[in-house]
Amino acid sequence: MWGGCIASECGSTGLQVRSVWCVHAEGWSTHQSNCYLWQRPALQRACVKMCEWQRQLFKWQPSAWGPCSPGPPLPAEQCVMAQRGLQRRTAMCVLQLNSTTVSSHMCEALSPTPELERACLLPCPLDCVVSTFSHWSPCSRTCAPALQYRIRQVLAPPLYGGAACPSLTQVRSCSHNTAHCPSDQQKHSYSLWAGPWSPCRRKGTMPSGRTTVDFSNSLSGHIVVKSSHTVKHHAENIHFQHHHHVHHRSLKASWDIHVGYQTRQVRCTRSDGKNAMLSLCDHAGTPINFRSCVMPRDCDVSGWSAWSLCSKTCRTTDQSPGFRSRTRSVRTVPIDGGEECPALEEVETCNTVEELLPLCPRYDWKVTNWGSCQVRPLISQQDHRHGNSSFLCGGGIQTREAYCVRIFDNTTKSNMSRPVGQNFCSNPPPSLIQFCSIPCSKPCQLSPWSPWGPCIHDNSIDHPGTKGFKFRMRFIVEEPRGESESCPHVSEAMTCDHPISFLWRVTSQGSCMPQDGACGRGAQEQTVECVAVTGDVVPTERCSGDPPSLQKPCEMLCPDDCVLGEWSSWSSCSYCCSRKQVQGKQNRSRVILAPSGEQGRGCLPAPVLEQWRACGTQRYTVYHWYTSPWGPCTPDSRTYRNSTEQEEVEERAWGTGIQTRRVSCRRVDGGQVEPNSCPESTRPDQKRSCILPRKVDCIVTPFSEWSPCPTSCSPMNTTISTQSRHRIIIQRPARGGQECPATLFEERECDLQPLCPTYRWQTHRWHQCILVPDSVRQAVSSHSETCGLGLQTRAVTCAGIDDAPADMAECVRWAGVMPDAVQQCRVACKDDCIFSSWSKFSQCQGCGGWRTRTRSLIGRSKKWWRCQQETLVEREACPCSKYHTQVHGPWSPCLLPELHQPVGYPFTKRGSHLIQRITQGWHIHGEGKECGQGWRYRALACLDHLERLVNPALCNSSGVEEEKCVVPCPLDCRLSEWSAWSSCSAPCGGGVKVRARWLREKPFNGGRPCPKLNVKNQVSEVVPCYSECNQYSWDAEPWSMCVINPPNVMSIMSQTQPSCGEGVQTRKIRCVRKEEDRRSSVNDSLCGQDDRPITAQACYLPCPGQCVTSEWSPWNECPMGCNEKELRWRSKRVLRMPGRGHTCPELNQTQFCTNTTCFSYSYAYSDWSSCQLSDNAVCGQGTKTRLLNCIDSDGKLVELSMCKEWGPSRGKLSAPCEVSCPVDCLLSDWSLWSECSHTCGAQSQMARSRLVLHQAGEGGRPCSSQLSQTKPCPIRPCYSWMLGDWNSCRVEGAECGDGVRERNVSCVVHWGSISEPPHPKAVKEEHCVENGLSKANGTELHQPCSIPCPGDCHLTNWSPWSVCQLLCLDGRSFEMLGHQARSRAVIVQVPENKASCPSQVYETRPCQRGTCLSYEWVTGEWKDNQRAVWCQRSDGVNVTGGCFLQTKPSTVHQCNPPCTKPFSFCTQSGMCGCEKGFTEVMTSNGFLDYCMRTPGSDYKKANVKRSGGRLRRMHKQNENRAWTLQPLGPDGRVRLWVYGLMAGGFIMTLLIIAMSFLLCKNPKDDPNSSRTQRALALAYDGDADM
Repeated sequence: MWGGCIASECGSTGLQVRSVWCVHAEGWSTHQSNCYLWQRPALQRACVKMCEWQRQLFKWQPSAWGPCSPGPPLPAEQCVMAQRGLQRRTAMCVLQLNSTTVSSHMCEALSPTPELERACLLPCPLDCVVSTFSHWSPCSRTCAPALQYRIRQVLAPPLYGGAACPSLTQVRSCSHNTAHCPSDQQKHSYSLWAGPWSPCRRKGTMPSGRTTVDFSNSLSGHIVVKSSHTVKHHAENIHFQHHHHVHHRSLKASWDIHVGYQTRQVRCTRSDGKNAMLSLCDHAGTPINFRSCVMPRDCDVSGWSAWSLCSKTCRTTDQSPGFRSRTRSVRTVPIDGGEECPALEEVETCNTVEELLPLCPRYDWKVTNWGSCQVRPLISQQDHRHGNSSFLCGGGIQTREAYCVRIFDNTTKSNMSRPVGQNFCSNPPPSLIQFCSIPCSKPCQLSPWSPWGPCIHDNSIDHPGTKGFKFRMRFIVEEPRGESESCPHVSEAMTCDHPISFLWRVTSQGSCMPQDGACGRGAQEQTVECVAVTGDVVPTERCSGDPPSLQKPCEMLCPDDCVLGEWSSWSSCSYCCSRKQVQGKQNRSRVILAPSGEQGRGCLPAPVLEQWRACGTQRYTVYHWYTSPWGPCTPDSRTYRNSTEQEEVEERAWGTGIQTRRVSCRRVDGGQVEPNSCPESTRPDQKRSCILPRKVDCIVTPFSEWSPCPTSCSPMNTTISTQSRHRIIIQRPARGGQECPATLFEERECDLQPLCPTYRWQTHRWHQCILVPDSVRQAVSSHSETCGLGLQTRAVTCAGIDDAPADMAECVRWAGVMPDAVQQCRVACKDDCIFSSWSKFSQCQGCGGWRTRTRSLIGRSKKWWRCQQETLVEREACPCSKYHTQVHGPWSPCLLPELHQPVGYPFTKRGSHLIQRITQGWHIHGEGKECGQGWRYRALACLDHLERLVNPALCNSSGVEEEKCVVPCPLDCRLSEWSAWSSCSAPCGGGVKVRARWLREKPFNGGRPCPKLNVKNQVSEVVPCYSECNQYSWDAEPWSMCVINPPNVMSIMSQTQPSCGEGVQTRKIRCVRKEEDRRSSVNDSLCGQDDRPITAQACYLPCPGQCVTSEWSPWNECPMGCNEKELRWRSKRVLRMPGRGHTCPELNQTQFCTNTTCFSYSYAYSDWSSCQLSDNAVCGQGTKTRLLNCIDSDGKLVELSMCKEWGPSRGKLSAPCEVSCPVDCLLSDWSLWSECSHTCGAQSQMARSRLVLHQAGEGGRPCSSQLSQTKPCPIRPCYSWMLGDWNSCRVEGAECGDGVRERNVSCVVHWGSISEPPHPKAVKEEHCVENGLSKANGTELHQPCSIPCPGDCHLTNWSPWSVCQLLCLDGRSFEMLGHQARSRAVIVQVPENKASCPSQVYETRPCQRGTCLSYEWVTGEWKDNQRAVWCQRSDGVNVTGGCFLQTKPSTVHQCNPPCTKPFSFCTQSGMCGCEKGFTEVMTSNGFLDYCMRTPGSDYKKANVKRSGGRLRRMHKQNENRAWTLQPLGPDGRVRLWVYGLMAGGFIMTLLIIAMSFLLCKNPKDDPNSSRTQRALALAYDGDADM
């Protein structure tokens, strides 16, 4: 690069220098001698040094970088993934003031030139890929030298410097056309050729010259095309130099249309491509080389409007720029090939610098407070509680609503809560549903009443000292919950006399010590202590009165004294309390243990041995304190200093309050008595402190912004638009808080918008037919008669309201397609056919018929044959107004009528789903509003008599047929009610009880599923139960007196005293049930018969003088574990000392514990019960229970008290559990019906949809699969301009040359698709014009083409587009768009014209949905050491190109030395091998010696040595006969499986020998055989099936 300008001062001349060196073509530097010195650039140049102020005047303005073009080509094997490329750009020196271009020297003097080239990367070169050749064409002519050709097409163009496409045409001479043409047949043929029409000229402009005969080859009409690597443009895109009409920018009421003329060249061509005289071409009359035309007019547009606001006004995270646009409108439409209208909208980026923009507003979801907990949505339809759900409790559902708000950084809270459209929040909304729980009411659980206590004093001083109370208590096992706020009384009292608080208690007594001798009166020592009525030991000072004597008088019976037993306990009272004039009785007794002697103290008489007393003689009254429920929590006026502070507390409703209740004394039978009848010590509190409930006010969001009003103009007779705003309740009021406002939704009318302007096209009468000027006719042709085809015009103006003239641009915008302003006309010539006027149309005979009109030839025209070929009769279809309807499509699903949305929820007017009114949705779901009577719809098409679709209004139909239908309601699984609990499975201890429900109805139509059922289609619940082991027990009375067995009755009567000796004693027993305060007799069968006590036993009555002792005391308990060394003992005491000669028996006994029934006891838990809920709960938190049982070492259940010495259990007998809630699927409301999907056609339908807000829980009703519904729209006719097929190329007035092919356009009516049935049908063009459809322009209806003259060398038509192919690497594509290609091959008809042939062309275009295609070499089978190799694409198409030549497989195999042996061939490894059925026999140096036939079943006797390599080939069917298993390999060695087979045979031989030895060996006696048999016999379990 040039350095800076070196000069003495700015503005003076200086010098610039630069470095120049010699480089190699590959880029490395070399010595300058290797470069030509005369080619070396200048090292210095003159310059002018710029001043600093001049640097602000100029700057370099570089262009954008151009595409990356390939650099020096690399060998194909060197490019792996990419190749080097080069990008170029230009730089201009401009003035900074107005960007005017100046000389580059100005900027070079100030700053160096910007970089104009840079390196880039391109994919590896891709060669051109072509298809295979087609079949050979027929010969071009039947005599003389002729040619035939075949062609192929381009499938993939060369890219990134790949190899160019090969020739697409192959030509060969016809070998059978050597004969010369017959003498009567011309060697050449002649054709009239016409060139292209010249541009349209105005009248007064003469053509460039006459049509002349040109015999040179340069005027053959061939079109020169571009080379094969460029894209060919269509011939119709040739631009002519038009004479543009200058339009004024002022408003125009009409457009001026000018008619001009066109000319063309016409000549006669010979089949060898040379020109000839026109007379040699056979044509009728003079060639047509002029015609009238419309002067082309370019499109005229208005100026650009102002730029719109930038779409991006704030900083976002995606770094994408914003866009702004401006528009312009059409003022003048293009006419007859004029320049088309440019783009009417321009878009450019804006606000690309993110840092200069403020941050974009953020939007996020806000939620309302959770609503109340509701259980009703969880109840099944079949549940009897569905009607009244106020008492339900347990698990429930809470819902809330979500709304979108704009998040501000530094604004007030009210602005943050203002709701906006939910489409602003892009993230998913938060959860709107949660589970909750309503506590179930639970009654107060109390323990049983304790026994009545002693008569004691009350703590109050109000009672006199002689009056006391007896108390009994019970305690609260579990506090109440729910509606029952308090428990009943827990203490009862009754009055009594002589209350005591402390008393003396004897703790122990010693033995009786006689004063004189061994018997008689004596003293007994005892210890006493002072105890309270509760049993606690207190100091002796508390007890009143003197304590009992420490020595108690006693008496030791003498040997002859009578011995009496202790008094039994008093029996139970015959009546629990006294009734009217009825008293109860109690008794007790004592028995004679030993009779007296003659000198001893006698026994008491029998009546004295039994005592009776009255019971229940007093009527006791039981009192208790009654409490009313607690009142509401109110502020405590005593805690506030003044009334103002109290008002503030009441206003904020937050703080400590007080609750009160009423307390009164009542009898148990319910009567209220004086308060002093109840003990004051147990009086409940009348007041308690409480927390004042806080008032909850309603909280609502501010109103949202008003919804936007329409900004566009409104058509006539439209309804006034409205705008609305809304607000959302965030928190509902509670506990007397402020109520919510009544208005949540407001709506108002929008301001009136201006009406859309009304414009229409207005046509005027046609002007005179304009022909080509006579001067032009005479200049280009000898034809001078002023007649023939011409053009006529008419004025088309734009009219507004009241037919007022308007600018044409307004009609272009509002009135649709402009009517035709030019049409073809004809001025009759003297040789034209003359017709009469058309007659009137004939009468129609009915719908579907035709009517005709006629005309006739007049004058000389009747005799001319060409006139007789003209149309003389026209017919048209008769008008018909008969229409009928036709059913189209199936019925829609049954649709329920829409529910009216309540005012205040504007979000129901939504196009997308908005999350509102969830609870209402569940109510609708639960109340069966998702089913019932609805309507279904089916589309009706209105057709005319020709089965063409017309507007439904012509059939007096709405276009939709309605029919009532029923949506079946979902039926939940229905179970029976719970059965009664079964009895406890265990009569004693822990067991289980069961209840069940049976299946009544299965679920239907999406109802709630059934729980898991057993094989009996029932579901069960199991809970543990406990049966008291001693609930029923035997109650035995005391034993009777021991009765001595007398010898006879008389002796018994004579006895005055009971005798002594052995006897019998009896007692009565009964089965009783334990109750709270007494035992009641029951049937004896309820008590265990194994434990039935005995009713009689033998006894011994001591005789006088014998020792009398008490009964044995119970054995003391053995310690647990039953240790063998442990003892237990029992004892008895002496009641009467023995006389002389007598001794007392043993008074103490001991025994080892192992001699007793020794059991070990342990705790055992039952299984957990199923989760138990409250009767009013559906789901939620429950309780599961289990029992604690006591079992002995034999596994039997015993009383729980047997395990108490091991301590209480550490495990829990109840645990919380949870039953999952059967939450039904929750769906959002149906959206509003959308607009019809199509404005016309049979595919138009309206749709609505809903969202799944919450999936169904376990046991809940599943979600419906119908989340969207559609219903048909009326079928309205679709009108379209339908282009017909292209006609064949036609050259007007000539046989070959440049012509035009045309296609027609017609207005058709269809059902929404032109390509699918029912097929479109033609209608009048007015239908398409009325619907504002633009008719196809000239380029779509006329297409230039060319017809080659005989012998011309020309191009074929374009081939079809190839498949869309992507640029891929390892099967992955790195581009979004693919490439397609098509080509035109060269057709050579005669050898003489080969030199004038054009070049083949191809073109490419981008395409969508491309595929990755790969190429690989495919080989054929070897034949004579040769095979075919070709390239194949991955989709199976054979191609040329695409495969790498370096990896091409070889096509010929050559072995050295050559394979000359019989049955040998050259293998792919380059070695000689044998054909199938032969085995190679190799020489010592590894070459093939000969091929030996493999032995088979047909050659068992063959001599292998003599005939192995010399046998001739058998018939083909015998060649394939070979062993399936070849013992010898290709190399002649034994295969490995043969050795394996030999080893296996050897092992089998050894096994056979070993088995034979074992079978022949003599068996010996086994001494353990009998023992084993005995063990097996003992192991037999006695199964009868064995």
